[in-house]
Amino acid sequence: QGQLLAKSWSSLFGGAALRGPIYSFNGRNVLADPLWPHRLAWHGSTPRGGHARQWDCQGWRSSGTAQGMASALGEGRLLAGQRHNCSTP
Repeated sequence: QGQLLAKSWSSLFGGAALRGPIYSFNGRNVLADPLWPHRLAWHGSTPRGGHARQWDCQGWRSSGTAQGMASALGEGRLLAGQRHNCSTP
């Protein structure tokens, strides 16, 4: 939508808050829409940007208990993720 999300590439990962709104593929504002209660960015990466092989939800099934790495969008540290159940909406 042509909006600036961050001042620089490094600010996306270094603690600067993201500038909103952030839209989903169907045009909903992820930071305000109740359809997105957890406001997470799922990435499956380590804090240094590598592939977190055990925590990427690869091969996840709806009946499974797998966990993947995700970060809260409001924190401004996209790769400082925590493990969340892959079933989390």
